[in-house]
Amino acid sequence: MRKVKVVGFSMLICLLLAQGKVQAQSYIQTLQQPNHWADSVFKRLSHKQRIAQLFFVRAHTDKGKVYEDSIARVIKKEKIGGLVFFQGGPVRQASLTQQYQAQSKVPLLIAMDAEWGVGMRLDSTISYPYQMTLGAVQNNQLIEKMGNLIAQDMKLLGMHLNFAPVVDINNNPKNPVIGFRSFGDDKYKVAEKASAYLRGMQEEGLLTSLKHFPGHGDTDLDSHFDLPQLPFTKQRLDSLELYPFKQLIAAGASGVMVAHMNIPSLDSTANLPSTLSKPIITDLLKEQLGFKGLIISDAMGMKGVIKYFPGGEADVRALLAGNDVLELSENSKRGVKLIRRAIRKQQLSWEEINERVIKVLKAKYWAGLANPYQPDLQNLVPKLNRTEALALNQQLADEAVTVLGSMEGIQSLSKTKKTAIISIGSGAEDVFERDVKNHFSNFTSITIAKNASAKDLEQLENKLSGFEQLILSIHDTRKRPASTLDYSASVQAFLEKISSTVQATMVFASPYTLNGLPKGLLNHTLILAYQNSAELQHAAVKILVGDMTQKGKLPVNINSLFKNGAGL
Repeated sequence: MRKVKVVGFSMLICLLLAQGKVQAQSYIQTLQQPNHWADSVFKRLSHKQRIAQLFFVRAHTDKGKVYEDSIARVIKKEKIGGLVFFQGGPVRQASLTQQYQAQSKVPLLIAMDAEWGVGMRLDSTISYPYQMTLGAVQNNQLIEKMGNLIAQDMKLLGMHLNFAPVVDINNNPKNPVIGFRSFGDDKYKVAEKASAYLRGMQEEGLLTSLKHFPGHGDTDLDSHFDLPQLPFTKQRLDSLELYPFKQLIAAGASGVMVAHMNIPSLDSTANLPSTLSKPIITDLLKEQLGFKGLIISDAMGMKGVIKYFPGGEADVRALLAGNDVLELSENSKRGVKLIRRAIRKQQLSWEEINERVIKVLKAKYWAGLANPYQPDLQNLVPKLNRTEALALNQQLADEAVTVLGSMEGIQSLSKTKKTAIISIGSGAEDVFERDVKNHFSNFTSITIAKNASAKDLEQLENKLSGFEQLILSIHDTRKRPASTLDYSASVQAFLEKISSTVQATMVFASPYTLNGLPKGLLNHTLILAYQNSAELQHAAVKILVGDMTQKGKLPVNINSLFKNGAGL
């Protein structure tokens, strides 16, 4: 009888696993368990090769064969631990990944900054909405589903770690490096949406990395180019910046990326980036917050770290501080040499190195690297652009679009009146204009360059008096949308002149750009679509013509008119 019960229970577990009812253990849960694969690989590594496992170097598939071969030589000679892929194409990357893995003594952990999906780096793939756009979405289950699909895409491409989600709270509208990459300026909403995204990825067996610890949202410098300073008290940091990190660490986040920032209240050492700070990484992150997973440095070639610690010194100090993985060292070969020297000087111990190497190897095992990568190159692009993903991308856009001001402008629109559709900054007829054409029978499409001359705009202004209604669309076509529009003074003046006659304005740009628009536009119907994607343009038109009701809510505070949570 007892035997029958055991067999029955086993069959039940198998059935539940097949139905996705029982989740596999998280990476964090496996860290305290024996791992024969990791132990076996570790024992075969020399001292030099163990240190090299902590270095991840840059890879591309858009720089040609000479560059690709140079990375192959680094893999073979230095026995590095992983790669971080940047720009290129999906088929080229999958093929090259397979080649690189075959050339590596230990399987390589492959990572990417895919904050809005692999389309952030690769052509012929899907780009989901920016996190700021997702901040407007009220259905967090959709964000979790996005996490599922992004993880599936990355695994199809032979990748194991996404440097996402961004959990910085963007409470500085002038932030030059976070901005649209943040879910917003409310710590609770940031934590909720980041948790959904994180959960979606980790459910699919993808390693993740919260960034940028301990919080890069309230800075006015880009750490790629200089060392920002956070001048805030411990109490402020603990109650605000650290809040999402604490929530997601408790939820089982597998990794944390540390930013290059100087934070005197946490470490008074002059010009010391947080990536090189033992009080910030070991004392705060590991001991006080209890984080057990992978600690990853931000790119070690950024000015925020090498400005004051050049010549490889930063690599040594990063390990001394408590990092497990050094991302994009200026020179990995030099870094390994300097770290071995630090061990000989007893600044570091082999016990500390070995512990981190085992942690990296266990991450590799959890992510499936015990099995060889075998890509389906022929069907890769269709799989990455599957119907399910395309539909979710549009659904996220539909849920994000936010109507501000008054519905009166939309409600009073006539589809038969003589209408001018004015598009500024798009450079050519775009998705928005093409969609609008299907709904207005008597219209003229007018496209204005963002640097149009005052003379041309004066001539156009005179012609507009002949139209019965004006619909305006404002576009930011830059790859990295900013908090202010890069329109010329003459275009700004034109907007001011026509603002009182426009019935509805579409904004395909950062929500912060609303502050630079004429008050006349803000008092009418304002459809905020957050970014210049085709999906957001489709969604905006649906709301404009009454085919869809708006659901989005503003994820940041703009001014006294538009507060976080606004949306009709």
